[in-house]
Amino acid sequence: QVSDVVSLCAKNSVPVTVSGGRSGVCGAAVPLFAGVVIDTTNLCGVVSVDQISGLIEVRSGTFGPDLENEINSKYKLSVGHFPQSFDISTVGGWIGSRGAGQYSTRYGKIDDMVAGLEIVLADGSVILTGTEPAGAAGPNLTSLFIGSEGTLGVITKVWLRAHPLPAVTKKAAFRFETFADAVETMRTAIRNGATPAVLRLYDERESKRSHGGDGKTCTLLVLDEGVEVLIDATLKIVGDAAINNHGQPAETELVDHWLHHRNDTSGLQALSKKGFVIDTMEVAVAWSRVNEVADAVRQSIMQVSGARSASCHISHSYLDGACIYFTFAAEPKEKNLESVENTYTQIWDAAQNAALQSGANLSHHHGVGINRAKYIKRALGPAHDVLSAIKKSLDPQDILNPGKLAFASKRGEFNLD
Repeated sequence: QVSDVVSLCAKNSVPVTVSGGRSGVCGAAVPLFAGVVIDTTNLCGVVSVDQISGLIEVRSGTFGPDLENEINSKYKLSVGHFPQSFDISTVGGWIGSRGAGQYSTRYGKIDDMVAGLEIVLADGSVILTGTEPAGAAGPNLTSLFIGSEGTLGVITKVWLRAHPLPAVTKKAAFRFETFADAVETMRTAIRNGATPAVLRLYDERESKRSHGGDGKTCTLLVLDEGVEVLIDATLKIVGDAAINNHGQPAETELVDHWLHHRNDTSGLQALSKKGFVIDTMEVAVAWSRVNEVADAVRQSIMQVSGARSASCHISHSYLDGACIYFTFAAEPKEKNLESVENTYTQIWDAAQNAALQSGANLSHHHGVGINRAKYIKRALGPAHDVLSAIKKSLDPQDILNPGKLAFASKRGEFNLD
């Protein structure tokens, strides 16, 4: 059916935008030039499970809880992908935006979980990208579509790698007098092979707001799951790194509190209802530049007129770097729409430009969409021309989600400013 719809739209030069759970925060699923919206949420369900290999064949419109509940109960497996939007997002959306779950330090981003894809191309033809565990039959075509935000093809079916349900879960927490000491703890632990499922660092402001800190210390939360002997070794490596970097053990109830409230955004919503501009921005950065980027972005936000708060936490860690997740709040001079939009735009410009200037990338897991399109050419440089050439080759009629990723569109110009 998807193939038929896309083929019909291609013959009549009608734009096609794919929409899953609609949980994206950057506007990737907003149709800029009208046309047809393909709602994938009825394209759902687990198709098959290779329990021996741990491969899950699932349709792209499947919501997170539906996927996990079925493979947990029937096969004792888990994909391990738990974004904050887990309850209201779909498998295809995770892949289209190149998302990350809260346990990514152990299980990786969605990139690492996808073994293969079924894709409907812009002319309606259908391709499979292969599900072999470590192939070398030319470039990795699966990766081409991960993060493409519906501009190169429509994801209809996915093969995901899964792991056994964990036998044991253990936790730890630490407090640090400086953000830099905590960052070094994380870097050292990861570089020494410790990859706990959760390794989250909160700066002084966020530690006070979320963990009862004194506003002078930073909080590091650690959680791991799996085989006990491996977990014990992982937590010991993290604990030794913390002590060597002046960390002090804290109550593990901090981890329990996070687990129970991790998807609660009611506090931010309350401020929004009072007229404040509230948003978040996440970037990926190498370990050598984490502290510089954190400082530069927070300082740049606070220089914007009306800014009231700028804080950050590190939510995902990898061998070579981490994701820094910023939260900001501002109070516009006036409560009218124009003043709100101006404040919002000014803060985003200040934050994103400071991140790029100090060595971060454009996005870690929220994607590009509308919000970040105006920065992508700066972020990618000449590589954006290569991406544009791929778009023109796969979608010469500009059918699929036109106007996104800063691709030039024959359908008109969208004001990115």
